[in-house]
Amino acid sequence: MTVNAFSTPPVALTIAGSDSGGGAGIQADLKTFAFHCVHGTSALTCVTSQNTLGVARVDALPPTAVIAQIDSVVKDIGVQAVKTGMLLNREIIQTVAQQVEALQLPNLVVDPVMVSRAGAQLIDDGAIAMLRESLLPLAAIATPNRYEAQILSGLTIHTLDDMRSAAQRIHQLGVPAVLVKGGGMAGELCGVDVWFDGDRLETLKTARVDTKNTHGTGCTLSAAIAANLSLGCDRWSAANRAKAYVTSALHAALSIGGGQGPLGHFFPLQETSANLKPL
Repeated sequence: MTVNAFSTPPVALTIAGSDSGGGAGIQADLKTFAFHCVHGTSALTCVTSQNTLGVARVDALPPTAVIAQIDSVVKDIGVQAVKTGMLLNREIIQTVAQQVEALQLPNLVVDPVMVSRAGAQLIDDGAIAMLRESLLPLAAIATPNRYEAQILSGLTIHTLDDMRSAAQRIHQLGVPAVLVKGGGMAGELCGVDVWFDGDRLETLKTARVDTKNTHGTGCTLSAAIAANLSLGCDRWSAANRAKAYVTSALHAALSIGGGQGPLGHFFPLQETSANLKPL
């Protein structure tokens, strides 16, 4: 067999929940990794019963099961980058932080899934405190949305200057680079993100995509950052490339189900697929 670059791709690990509707969580993460020609591995933290209309049920996995999954992947395959998504409770967050530190997992992207983009709190205060104190200081990049950034920074966010101040305040928690996402902002700030890494304070902005089908954008962005880090990109470049990927996937968002559909991760293949003829 001929060995080529695709035979030994970079490996990324997602530690997150499962979305039965396939729009967010590990399903979105693995699609994103595959798009970037990165081999995706996973450690499930919880299983959700959900679709485009909402979440009906969430079942947490025991921390020992999360440990076993991470160990199995890292000790055999190895990883070049890791992202975390929904960790659900204090015990799982603590477990993941301990594993990241013990196994010296590289290029950790923390999507601090605490509050939905609409402002609904998803985990309790104890879990939020554990995430802030134990996991965020291990991150290479954190990607909070508006409401998560408010909690982590202690600031109220309404303006672009508020986003900048929040990014700087979160950086002070020990996070090398912070990307405050603007998907939950109003008006012209919707979709505008702010980056701060201690030196560079930048605004990331692309043309707004007019679609209701935005389910999974946060998961996809952090997964794309992790994928690009595993490919050798620096943090700033990884964030920019991830932003461009999410924008392209939004242009190809899927109108499925009766609610908010997901991104179209396979947009480069759509024309090719349409031209395929049956055997």
